[in-house]
Amino acid sequence: MQDRETDGSRNPLETPEMLRAALAEIAKWEKEQNKLMIWDRIARLPFKLLDKVTPKFIHEKIGQLLDELGSYIQNGGNYLVAGRKVGKLMEETSRASGGTDNGPYPLAVMDAAAQKLSETSRNAATAQGATTGFGGIFTLAADIPAVLGLSLKAIQEIGLCYGYDPTDKTERIFTVKVMQFASSDIVGKRTVLKELNLQAGGDGNIAAGTNETVSRIQGWREVVTVYRDNWGWKKLFQMVPVAGMFFGAYNNRKALDEVTEAARMLYRKRRIMARLQELEG
Repeated sequence: MQDRETDGSRNPLETPEMLRAALAEIAKWEKEQNKLMIWDRIARLPFKLLDKVTPKFIHEKIGQLLDELGSYIQNGGNYLVAGRKVGKLMEETSRASGGTDNGPYPLAVMDAAAQKLSETSRNAATAQGATTGFGGIFTLAADIPAVLGLSLKAIQEIGLCYGYDPTDKTERIFTVKVMQFASSDIVGKRTVLKELNLQAGGDGNIAAGTNETVSRIQGWREVVTVYRDNWGWKKLFQMVPVAGMFFGAYNNRKALDEVTEAARMLYRKRRIMARLQELEG
């Protein structure tokens, strides 16, 4: 997979010990993901019933999202972001920490920039949920693609912080897999990690298995399906006008919390593994 970083081992930004310590933190987070919240378990149960009473225009919107995600993987579509904004943020973050304008940047600078972008995305999603939730079920159809777009945008920008370019098709596959990871159950999360070669001993590079990954393009269909199922009766509350404003704001913020956290951890892991490979090479 194409990598925007070019740092070498002559003047390492972090020592192998520092990188392994950071990798251990991510391993701890991965173990915590195996503990599916009771709320999330319950939330999936009534969806079949909810599905029957969901208006036709909501189902049509889901079908549209499937097409849009497929288009995003193939050519970037409307969801592809430009790197200029992130590049400027990286420079500002580096200067604030006493570093230079130009990369490669230390992991701490990447982490700080990714955290800032996560907060911005969560705030945008909160406002979006409140706005569409105010109108109840009549504006819910607009909320679904809006949050999908915010999620894809946030993941791409966080990826750019760690040096991964979304204009690369395999990177767009990674982006969708991050969304899939964030919305999956325990088994799904393990499967995604395996597909992305991010298990112990892997290098996070899916280029070698691109054909296999593309053959599993159903993954992006699963994203929308799971995405819809997970919101099940949480979104039911958002169908109530005015009151839905509060539920919409909370649900959207939580969704972006989960997506941005997964993006930060998975891209961070890739960068750490890449640097360890360079140092120990």
